Amino acid sequence: MNRSRLQRLTRRAVLGGLVILPVVAARSLADAAQVSRAGPRLPPPVTTADQVVNVMEFEALARAALPPAHFGYIATGADDDLTVVRNHDAFSHYEIRARRFVDVSRLDASRSVLGATWPTPIYLSAVSSQRAFHPDGELGTARAARTRSMLMMLSTVASTAVEPVTEARGAPVWQQLYPTDDWAVTEGLVRRAERAGSPAIVLTVDTMPSRNNETLTRAMKADSRICTACHINNSHDRIHKAPMFDGLDVSRVTTHAPPNITPAFLDQLRALVSVKLLVKGIVTGEDAALAVAHGVDGVIVSNHGGRNEETLRATIDCLPEVVAAVDGRVPVLLDGGVRRGTDVFKALALGATAVGIGRPQVWGLAAFGQPGVEAVIDILNRELLQIMRQAGTPTLASISREHVVASTWR
Repeated sequence: MNRSRLQRLTRRAVLGGLVILPVVAARSLADAAQVSRAGPRLPPPVTTADQVVNVMEFEALARAALPPAHFGYIATGADDDLTVVRNHDAFSHYEIRARRFVDVSRLDASRSVLGATWPTPIYLSAVSSQRAFHPDGELGTARAARTRSMLMMLSTVASTAVEPVTEARGAPVWQQLYPTDDWAVTEGLVRRAERAGSPAIVLTVDTMPSRNNETLTRAMKADSRICTACHINNSHDRIHKAPMFDGLDVSRVTTHAPPNITPAFLDQLRALVSVKLLVKGIVTGEDAALAVAHGVDGVIVSNHGGRNEETLRATIDCLPEVVAAVDGRVPVLLDGGVRRGTDVFKALALGATAVGIGRPQVWGLAAFGQPGVEAVIDILNRELLQIMRQAGTPTLASISREHVVASTWR
């Protein structure tokens, strides 16, 4: 069985509630202990965020902490979830060329992005409805971003509006934008974010009015609770109930993902937005070039974590053609499948300016609240510094395309 096939089966087992691997591991350890009195012992249960060893372990902790439907919501992809799996698996198709004879006694992972200096190239991408994962919701995530001086992108359909989130972070956040099919509402969302100090509006273009989230559908059938108490204003109706829509006339809004986003719409939005404008959901060089031609300040290579369409194209594989099309004119950011500091390194080597994380922050939030998000950030930053030292790259600027090669092993 090849590795990709095994990973897909493993993920399906976890999502289906068949916790196979831990059981096998426990039996193996028990058998070994019988052979030798000094044999290995099962580790104690994880009770605090700082006991977690790597980001992937937070996924299992989140699953244990959440109701089935809520975990299904964050875990789901489209159709067979293969693009979700592919997003991460594709990172293993790139190998790092480690260089020696470089002074790496001092490392600098800071990066300038659209005029702001970040201490790390990692940022928290937009994830909606975070109260479904922890009572603190986006406020807990924002506080973690504050303690770690990390940029946070806020979803249009967040459980908490931009003003209290900005206060919790202690600095402005980037506002992700679902444009809706009512221009007046779209304009109201942009103006509100700008008044709150958001230095960037991030238009999402990869969401259509419907999507086939089978894993979520199965999870909802397995969940008999009335769960709206932890949703936005006690409702599943995010379009009309999300706090960012407060004070706006949403009576004509039928979708937050209109199917008619064209270059003309991009021009109209560019004329409206007075701060930086980025487009999220770009996966081809053609669309990247078009977006730049219509005045955007940055593009984000993203497929919504594999949630919207089953293309089987990982974002890390889409990155090189987007970088080539942009040709240094604007920053190129990436999210999707990032689970290790080495993943961040590979994305930077392939031309990404910065790298976002979505699901991992929510796993940490679900498991431990703010400390869980902080632990996820700390792990990724630590791993990034470790591989920078091993690869002989003391600064982000020293990470280049020459540091990665296509893997010959599958």
